[in-house]
Amino acid sequence: MVTASPVEHIEQQLLADACDAGNADTVAFARLIGIRLHAQELRLLGLGSAELAALFARHFPRFKIDIALPIAVISSPHRQFISELRDLLLSHDVTAAVSSDDAHCLAAIVATACQRPDHLWRDLGLSGRDDVSAILARHYPRLVARNVNALRWKKFLAQEVALAHGRPATFAPGCPGCEDFAHCYPDKA
Repeated sequence: MVTASPVEHIEQQLLADACDAGNADTVAFARLIGIRLHAQELRLLGLGSAELAALFARHFPRFKIDIALPIAVISSPHRQFISELRDLLLSHDVTAAVSSDDAHCLAAIVATACQRPDHLWRDLGLSGRDDVSAILARHYPRLVARNVNALRWKKFLAQEVALAHGRPATFAPGCPGCEDFAHCYPDKA
């Protein structure tokens, strides 16, 4: 018998307390939140306490968590990049009309994760690149379709931000700390 990891256990608890455990966004948020709850790093989601409380109310209303604790979004020297990426994602989100609050939360979570020094799937606490691809494809299919060279997601998103603002392509803030930086950016390593 395979036992669930502590993170999987939290995800299962979240889904057990969900309004609709079969909803793709609910499952995605359970995964994205589960890893941060386990590590006691909710602030790394990039959501303030009001946004997080509203997210829990929409998806996991029966889950017991003290969101009244002050959850401050981590101040970052990369605020401009995070803001620009969040705005870029929102401009491509096909689900925003259905749930603009979820669209804003997901864009903030993805943009904030891009400042951490690893592959985006690891920074999000997911199992692999395919998990990121599925989440991005559900919300941003036109943006995903532009990744014709199958670039790593963090690299692709950073390039799209630069392109959208008429700047030369560059890397995301977290990229230099990644073990594969030289692979993605051989001319900068």
